[in-house]
Amino acid sequence: MNLPDNLKYTKSHEWVLIEGESATMGITEFAVEQLGDITLVECPQVGDSANAGDAVGTIESVKAVSDLYCPIAGEIAAINDALEDEPEKVNNDCYGTGWIAKITLSDDASEETLMDASTYEEYLDSLD
Repeated sequence: MNLPDNLKYTKSHEWVLIEGESATMGITEFAVEQLGDITLVECPQVGDSANAGDAVGTIESVKAVSDLYCPIAGEIAAINDALEDEPEKVNNDCYGTGWIAKITLSDDASEETLMDASTYEEYLDSLD
C-alpha cells in the first residue's frame, strides 16, 4: 500500500499535507480500496471553519456513503472542483489530483492526533 512519508494520517483514513499555514487533505489509499468505485464527492464549503474530527462532507461509492472528517483545525480555503464531474480522480490518484480540500490552519491547529506513515501502517495492521 502506498503511504507517502510526507503526509500525516487520521484514524478515519484521511491524509493531510501540512505546508506552513496551509494544508491539503484527501482520503487514503486504504479508504479508496474499502469504498470501491467512487461516484460522488460532496466537498466542504469554502469559508467553513472546522475542528479536527468534524464531519465536513461525504464520499459516495458503489458500496457505501462515508463521512469526510477534517484532519486538522482550520478554515476551508479551496475545494477540488474537478471532483464534481470526475469523482473517479480520487480512485485514480488519491494523493495527487484526487485531493479534496485545502485548509488554512487555525491558530490552535494541532498535529498531536495525526499519525506518520509508519504509525498509520501499524494502525491498519491492527484492524485485521
